[in-house]
This record gives sequence, C-alpha cells and structure tokens, in this order.
Amino acid sequence: MTKARMDKTNLPSRHVTVGPARAPHRSYYYAMGMTEDEIYQPLVGVATCWNEAAPCNISLNRQAQAVKLGVKSAEGTPREFTTITVTDGIAMGHEGMRSSLASREAIADTVELTMRGHCYDAIVGLAGCDKSLPGMMMAMVRLNTPSVFIYGGSILPGRAPAGADVPSEYANRDLTVQDMFEAVGRHQAGDLSDSALEVLERVACPSAGACGGQFTANTMACVSEAIGLALPQSSGAPAPYESRDQYSVASGEAVMNLLAKNIRARDVVTLESLQNAARVVACTGGSTNAGLHLPAIAHEAGIKFTLEDVCEIFRDTPYFVDLKPGGQYVAKDLYEAGGVMMVMKELRKAKLIHEDCMTATGYSIGEEIDRIEGDADGRVIYPIDAPLTPTGGVVGLKGNLAPEGAIVKVAGMATQEQSFIGPARCFESEEDAFAAVKARNYKEGEVLVIRNEGPAGGPGMREMLATTAALSGQGMGKKVALITDGRFSGATRGFCVGHVGPEAAHGGPIGLLKDGDMITMNAVTGELSVDVSDEDMAARRADWKGAKETIYASGALWKYAQLVGGAKDGAVTHPGAKDERHIYMDL
Repeated sequence: MTKARMDKTNLPSRHVTVGPARAPHRSYYYAMGMTEDEIYQPLVGVATCWNEAAPCNISLNRQAQAVKLGVKSAEGTPREFTTITVTDGIAMGHEGMRSSLASREAIADTVELTMRGHCYDAIVGLAGCDKSLPGMMMAMVRLNTPSVFIYGGSILPGRAPAGADVPSEYANRDLTVQDMFEAVGRHQAGDLSDSALEVLERVACPSAGACGGQFTANTMACVSEAIGLALPQSSGAPAPYESRDQYSVASGEAVMNLLAKNIRARDVVTLESLQNAARVVACTGGSTNAGLHLPAIAHEAGIKFTLEDVCEIFRDTPYFVDLKPGGQYVAKDLYEAGGVMMVMKELRKAKLIHEDCMTATGYSIGEEIDRIEGDADGRVIYPIDAPLTPTGGVVGLKGNLAPEGAIVKVAGMATQEQSFIGPARCFESEEDAFAAVKARNYKEGEVLVIRNEGPAGGPGMREMLATTAALSGQGMGKKVALITDGRFSGATRGFCVGHVGPEAAHGGPIGLLKDGDMITMNAVTGELSVDVSDEDMAARRADWKGAKETIYASGALWKYAQLVGGAKDGAVTHPGAKDERHIYMDL
C-alpha cells in the first residue's frame, strides 16, 4: 500500500519528483529500482570521500552504507555520491602536496554541485583525511541544508613487535606516522639502520583510519563535534570499531530529525559555535591548520572569523589534553577518556563554552554536556584548573615580518623554548630547504625561511613535514627554527611558524628577507619581527621582481592560484555568504 505523499512544497527535491513535468526524472529513479514511496520521500545526499589512496578513507564506503540504513529507518531516501580526497600522508614531501589545500575547495565545490544538480534536501557527509573534513563542512554551511557530519575515525596506534631490531625509543610504545617521518631523518643521519626502518614502516600504521595523533584530521574531527555538526562522541571511535557503524546509523536518523525541524547548517555554525571549536583546538594542542579551516568555514556562513580571531581564543585557553605530537597519547586514548564532550565539560567549568549553541541532535551543546558522566581522568585529559600550560597549544604571532599574522604550535614546548632569535637562512622552496637539511647544510641557531609556498605562490600552500621531521630526526628540532608562508602538518613539532602573511607571492616581507637578517620569534609575547628598518624594507620592496614563476601555468592549480585569498581569511576562493543572493534550500 502506497503511503500518503509528503508535502515537498518547501523542499528542493520537489523540482525532480513532483508533478507531471517531472515524469522523465521519476523514470530515472524507477530505473534504479526506487519505489514510488522512496521517490516521494525526502532525498538525502550521503556524501563520502571514500577512495583507495590511504587508510584514512578506506572504511568510509562501509560507513556510508550504515548512514543509509539510518536515513531509511527515518523514512528518508538516501542517495550516495562520492567526491575526491587528497591524502596528505601520501602527498607529503613532493609536488603532490600542492594538490592538498586546493582539494578542500574542490570537495566543497563538487559536493555543492552534486547537491544542487540533483536537488537533495539534506546531507550526511563522511570524511577521513585532513582537507576532506573542512571541505565537507564548508559545503554543508554553503548550502545551508539540514546537515550531519561524521568522521571516518582514527587509525589504531602501531607497535614494534617484541624482539624487533629497532632502537629502544621505538620499542614498547605507541607509534604513529609522525614517527615514520622522523625516522627518515634519523636514517639520513645514520642513526637508524635500513632494517630498523623497514620494521617500523610495516607496523606504524596497523589499521584503517586517519593519523592517530592530534594532527589535522583528528583536530578537525574534534571541531566537527565542538561546532555542532557531528553527533556527540561520534568523532572519537577508531575506524575499525564496530561502534562507528552505530554512529553512522544514528547520523542518518539525526539528519531526518533536523529536516523535520528545519534546523539548518547555519543554525548550528554561528560565531559562538566557531569560538567553541577554537577552544577545543587550543586545549587539545590541535593542528595549526585549524587556523586556516575555521575562518574558511565561517566564510561560508558570512561570518568574519579570521586567523587573528582564532589566535585570540588560543591565547587565553588553557592547554590540558595530553595528545601527540606535543604530548603522549593518541585519539583512541582521548575517546576512552571521555572524548570531546568530556573536554568541553572541563571548558565549561571555566566558563569558556557558549552553551546555547545548537547541535546536530536538535539539542544545545550545554544540554549535551549535561549528559556526560564522570570527570577528567588526569592522565589524557587534565582538570582545567591544573592544565599542562595556562595558554593554548597554538599561538598567533604578528609583527613587521607578518603584518597579517602567523601561527605556531607550542603544545609540549617549555616556556623557555617558546622564543628564538637567529639569523635567516632563506630558501626559495621546500625542496631547496629539504636538500639543505638532508646535507646538513645549515647551522645551529639559524632560522630557516621557506618562502614561495603560500596559497597562491606555491601554488597550494604545502605542508613542510618532511623538512621538520628530518630536522627532528637529526636531533636539531630544538636547535633551529623555521618560518614559512606555507603550512605545517599537525604532526610537526619544534619552533615552526607557518601561515606567514602576506605571502611572498603577494609581496609580503617574507619574500624580501636576506640571509643573515636577524629574526625574533616569541610565542609568549606574540612577536614575529625582523631587524630591518621600514626604510630598508621599502627599498627592498621597490627592487622586488615580483612573484616567483611556477611550472603551473594551466590546469586546476593555475586556476586555484588565480582565485585564492590570503591565509588570514582561510585561503578561500569565492566571496562567501556575505555576497550571496540566494540560499540553496529556498530556491
């Protein structure tokens, strides 16, 4: 028996399912085995970044099927589609990394186009690797549909087998891909044998899932919960856990509840919820890349929330969750200690959370925190009144070397390690810097400057993990500093300043530095300056020959370089909601 048809007067799917003129469209749906009831139910896009590029994404296909079960159980019709992912762990350290940040925009754009083209009424988005998480959330906010985000889950920690021929510091402890990048530096320095490197590479990443430390993927997964787009506690369970399927089913059910109540993505993503998310990044020692992605998500909602705003929150938020790379533990440990909601419960004690923000459950974040039993374990999550450090794990810097700001991760660094003064040694690309590090063609006390790696100048704003990990592997991570107009991986440690703006390609001071210029970096006072007078800097600018030419004179990266803005605003490529003339859901 056919059910009574739902009134789709205010739903986008009416354009493809309702009325005699849509008979050709309905014939396509019947061709795929859909029933009349399914055609006339709300159509829910189930967007997944599944691919076979890396373990981060490999389980998303399975989880998408569970989401579809949840949508169906709540009388919706799921329509699965996929988009791209560029996985940083594979793209790192070579030309492929130029595709990484640009992929964030491509993900947002392709999800938007698919939703628009097929008139879906709501979305559940699944993502697993660094840029796919913000890319999916950006699409949700841009479309302003009822939306639920779900993370694919983290990888399990690795472990060297008993009796393996590896140095003692790699034995009997959790391993992550960060250890592998740093092992390369040790191998280059002659401190790690070929056989030990081969043992480690086989065991460091033992399962499906994204990098296990509080690197960019897990940082943005925490953001998805804190900002309200993901169900509480859904970001924590590792990818292999069966509970991920339960969270997926629940996410499918939840989006139907949001649709019924007309709760849309911009009802959830507000200035206050963005501030909540920045708090969680700060107190967990999260990736500096959050300083890029939070402004970009805000941009889609027409909210001004810049790198400087993010850094202000970082500055007065205690760092109290002991996660790698600055700390000891991985995502699985945070999940077992109570997860993001336990972290937010601690933040609430210090009145650092906006409790009225709406979430994907249809309840406020304060109401969801009320459901959390227990307290901080004092091992992974410290009490907020006894933090690891009194300020956040990520700090903003500004000065004549970075008029538009820069960012540095200080989680795990002692206060005396948070300042550095030294002469510049300038490199025109990451490859030049990595070659110098590999050959040990640098000196203790120097500030290594890697420029022409910004969003436009790279193009693509590459991460410098290969270089920083090699320095750490050589035992020099605390003996030199590094600044760049590019980015750093969430796995980077040491005094490494990224997102320096304006970038070199836009005439920023970083592009005018010369070898030997004395640079002052101070994460305590927030200073990033160079001992060059305004007059001398103006003279250098007058002699500047313009942006360095790249080999990308056509194709996607050329297009990206033409459109992309500065890092302080999230490196976005379109005007955002402040200039929009319609909302997709209301067309």
